[in-house]
Parts: sequence; structure tokens; C-alpha cells
Amino acid sequence: MLLFQKNQSLKDYSTWGIGGPAKLFCKVSNANEMQEAMQLGERFIVIGKGSNCLFDDRGFNGLVILNKIEFCERVGSEYHVGSGYNFSLLGSQTARAGIAGLEFASGIPGTVGGAVFMNAGAGGHETCDALVDVQYMHKSGDLQIFKRADLNFSYRSSPFQTMEGAIISARFQLTESKAAKQNQLDLIRYRTATQPYGEKTCGCVFRNPGPESAGAIIEKCGLKGLRIGGVEVSDCHANFLINRGDGTSKDVLELVDKIKQIVQEKEGVKLQFEVCKIGY
Repeated sequence: MLLFQKNQSLKDYSTWGIGGPAKLFCKVSNANEMQEAMQLGERFIVIGKGSNCLFDDRGFNGLVILNKIEFCERVGSEYHVGSGYNFSLLGSQTARAGIAGLEFASGIPGTVGGAVFMNAGAGGHETCDALVDVQYMHKSGDLQIFKRADLNFSYRSSPFQTMEGAIISARFQLTESKAAKQNQLDLIRYRTATQPYGEKTCGCVFRNPGPESAGAIIEKCGLKGLRIGGVEVSDCHANFLINRGDGTSKDVLELVDKIKQIVQEKEGVKLQFEVCKIGY
């Protein structure tokens, strides 16, 4: 039997530390509980680590489902992983085991489900590259297995973004590699040196518009340190916006609009917000 909480603050479930209260909130740890939550009859959203999403300052007028489906099963170099499993942890665990294909996941602040949903990536690698199949639960509660070959992924995009339901698990086919562990360690060192770890951020805010990264373009425009309210552009990496403690969703959106305006005027580049904006 699921426990439903009322007026749960979403700040505590956002890596940005932003968001008002959820009308209803619950945690699910398996497919049966996910089905029970979905069939409550409330408008719902499913969240994982709360990265790459922006909650409304008023909260969410429905049910927020926290995904804690966290199993991880290995058969050879194939991994079957629950959608609530820590994606960064999966990247480091596979690399330490001498398995390559998900080293890039190390340091990405999200879950396996979120990574598949957004087709998360770094360094020329994407989540879909090693994907075998995805178990998905439709809003009706019905389960379906989607084969990778039947899914159209693109840069930070997946078919699941236009579907109503939730990813339950994903299967990855990886490869053995003696270099995997060192590659993963090198990547972590690089990210630690070039990204604002330990700060309240959601990850990168804008999609890279082309060969030149969004962060490089924003920095070229002299926008590091630009601040509106409690949110500012990171001095470490210009594609990260930091909540300095009292930031709001309104601050974020105003700062995003300001950055887009200045970049368009100075560089003729139209930046695209890649964060999932979750309305009230």
C-alpha cells in the first residue's frame, strides 16, 4: 500500500533547490507500485534525482511520483537496470568492472530513466548508443517492451518525451575494456575541474547549438556571473545556472530569457532551453 503525502516541498527533490509544494507525493520501488500511483486518477509526473527539471514556485497541482526502482542485474556485459537507479553510479560501477560504454554517465546527476528520457550524453556519447530495450508503463498501467531499433532518438530527445507513462527499466549491451576504468577516472577529473560540483544546479541549461558549445558562446558574451534574484550564471561553466540559496523558478526563467536575448544580439545564435519546465 503506497503512502501519499500532502503538500510535500519539491525543493527537497530538486538539484536546483527550487519548487513549491506538491498536492500529493509518493515513492514507488517497483512496477506494481508505479501502476498503483498512476491509477490514482490524479494528474501526475514522475521524477528521479530532480535534475534537468524546473518546478514551478507554486508547486505541482497533482501527484509527484518519486521513482525508486533501483535494481541492477548483470549477465556478462549486459546490464538490466531499474529506471530509478543512479545513472552516474552505473557509469562508475561498469567502468570499474572493466566494462565500457557508459563511462560518460559518471558525474551526470540523474537516474537511468531520466537519462533514457532525455537521451543524456557527453563527449560524443549518448545513452541510446548502448541501449537494447526499454520496459515502459503506459498511463493505463499496461507494460510494453520497446526495442532500441524501434525507437527514434536524437540529440537530447527520445520518443518517451511525448508519451504519457513512465520508464520502468532499461537494458544496455556493453563491452569489455581494460581502458574503461581509466577513461572514467579521466572524465570525472575533467568534469570536477570544469563544472560547478557541489553547487545547486540542474546540469546544463541550454542545448549545444552546433560545434561551438552553448557554454563557450555564453562565456564569449561576457555573461559569467550575470545574476537575477537568487540565480546566477556560474563562473566555472557558463551553461550552468546556480541557485545561491533563495532562487526561484521566476528568477531562472528571467535569467534564461536574458541570456538568450544577449546571445542572439551578440552572436546571432538562438539558444534552446533543454531543461524540463514542469508547470503548476
